Amino acid sequence: MKTRPITTLFMLESLDGKISSGNTDELDADKDWCQIDGVREGLHQYYEIEATTDYFSLNTGRVMAKIGVNHRKEYHKKVKVNFVIIDNKPHLNENGIDYICNWVEKLILATTNQKHIAYSLTKKYNNLDILYYDELNLTKLLEDLYSQYNVERLTIQSGGSLNGLFLRSNLIDYVNIVIAPLLVGGKDVSTLIDGEAISRLDELNKLKALELIECNQLYNSYVQLKYKVKG
Repeated sequence: MKTRPITTLFMLESLDGKISSGNTDELDADKDWCQIDGVREGLHQYYEIEATTDYFSLNTGRVMAKIGVNHRKEYHKKVKVNFVIIDNKPHLNENGIDYICNWVEKLILATTNQKHIAYSLTKKYNNLDILYYDELNLTKLLEDLYSQYNVERLTIQSGGSLNGLFLRSNLIDYVNIVIAPLLVGGKDVSTLIDGEAISRLDELNKLKALELIECNQLYNSYVQLKYKVKG
């Protein structure tokens, strides 16, 4: 019996698997790679593909803060997408919540923080919902999205650490990757999948084999790869 959405991990990465430019929050692929000759020319293809992904998209408050929503004054054009944002610290401030609520159809904020600024804004924005958890449980979150919001399909676009938690919890069904013609380097730079590494042979079952579904050579030396997660 189906209890959760079908999930697709959709990300932009460098050839060496990096999803950021460096190891600080001041550096971010969305903001930085458009400034690099040989990379910026084809970057638009990632955003064009992104516009065709699922109606529900999951990300984190940290990623949203990195792309600057907490300080933006001019709104994006309204898009027909619902955002699920996991934000515990919190990383989002009032301006960030305002920006996202004016950007997307609905913002579903999942948090373990009872004092999150979003609670004071629920009456101001009729497209803001909050899912509170004593402890973040990704399986429970997906089940709630399925049962409460009828989320059939969900695109995951979060950071490497959270992607790692989804992977170890067997919650990724498909992977859709756009590879930029770029080498970043740096052992501390976030990759597609971060988090705790396995350390024993009896943990090999935590590694996920992939079945290639599609391989597309894009313009300007970009490549798109689509996989199904086996098992």
